[in-house]
Amino acid sequence: MDDRLPYYMAYPMPLLYDDDRIARRDLDYMKSLYPAAAKRLIPYIEEECDRLEYEGSMMYDEYPDQLQLRLMCRRIYDQVAQEEENPGEWLKDLIQVMAYQELCNRRSEYRNFKRKFY
Repeated sequence: MDDRLPYYMAYPMPLLYDDDRIARRDLDYMKSLYPAAAKRLIPYIEEECDRLEYEGSMMYDEYPDQLQLRLMCRRIYDQVAQEEENPGEWLKDLIQVMAYQELCNRRSEYRNFKRKFY
């Protein structure tokens, strides 16, 4: 009997979409390290970004409109301020930073997705 392994088993190739899975796992881990105040904001920010995630959305414009981005952050702030005991300018700033980071991640995923299938 021949004990040699086929070439494809001896030198395993990385999976085609393994990089995306690793990047998503890394992002989820980093989000789990957020402070408590930031963790409370994640669902609101993700919900608002989910609402904007459609073909032709301003989210995917080359230069998203600053007014629309600020209005999006204001909607998030209005929802969170009802539950937060001491909302202030720091909360608005934190929402903006987290929302823009989430938008950047989703834009990157969208570009990578389009590149693979078109």
